[in-house]
Amino acid sequence: MTGQSASYAIRAEKLSRRFGDTLAVQDLDLEVETGRIYGFLGPNGCGKTTTIRMLTGLLQPSNGRVEVLGCNLPEDAEKLRLQIGYMTQKFSLYDDLTIEENLKFIAHIYGLTARARKQRIEELLSIYGLQEKSKQFAGSMSGGQRQRLSLAAATLHKPKLLFLDEPTSAVDPENRREFWEQLFDLSDQGTSILVSTHYMDEAERCHKLAILENGIKRADGSPDELMQQMGSRVVEISSSELRSLKQTLIALPEIISAAQLGARLRVLVKDSVDDPIGFLSQQPSVKPEDQLNLVRPSLEDVFVTCTGVRADSGRQQS
Repeated sequence: MTGQSASYAIRAEKLSRRFGDTLAVQDLDLEVETGRIYGFLGPNGCGKTTTIRMLTGLLQPSNGRVEVLGCNLPEDAEKLRLQIGYMTQKFSLYDDLTIEENLKFIAHIYGLTARARKQRIEELLSIYGLQEKSKQFAGSMSGGQRQRLSLAAATLHKPKLLFLDEPTSAVDPENRREFWEQLFDLSDQGTSILVSTHYMDEAERCHKLAILENGIKRADGSPDELMQQMGSRVVEISSSELRSLKQTLIALPEIISAAQLGARLRVLVKDSVDDPIGFLSQQPSVKPEDQLNLVRPSLEDVFVTCTGVRADSGRQQS
């Protein structure tokens, strides 16, 4: 991996990791541009955390090559340590220390001087709205407060690259939105970010993302690119008998999935069908009074199309 490495925070080629007979990550190629937010989208167990652990130098790949911030892994893992931040899915700070004590402890680990430590902690407490709670024990904090403290700790040493593993799984929607505003602030300041998530709305916020399934990258690109290239079109049907309509439509080979959204049925039709509305209108289960509209795809539609998993049952499409 040579040439344009400086424009990429992460580059991986044929990255794989095996645990016994299980291939957790398989032949993953990855390029994360410097100063951008890159997402891993996929369900639990798809290989997101395993990949992040390899990219941080915590886990040795079974095969493949990895270059992170110009460091070859796993050989340069120790050299890389001070240049990256890692926020794990589980709260990993000390419950019996206060917010300020936790940050002082992390600052000591990273070797900040007393003056730099004091200045940086005051700055982070202000940024993440924790000044008034600095003497509060971490164990008594809410989910949103813990999330902000974890992000403060992960960025205390001003890392060039930040890894976030399912960072918002334990917080409410309002805190999730605020958290993402903070990520965009970091990105604007030049921090490269890799974030894993199973939330579709979060994945749409990323500059680019990869869709993972069973350790395999099924697609990658910007959210708009993935929606434009997904290989299917989306029709919404308003009908009085959505449940029975759904069951008849998902049996058709031209239909990738059908999922009910309130009073509408969202149907993914393969691109091989030239006129999806005409095709659906001809089905005996679709009544003349039913309303059919071609609509913009969502990232969830992309995920279903890429993985072949039907939203209704989770079955793999052959």
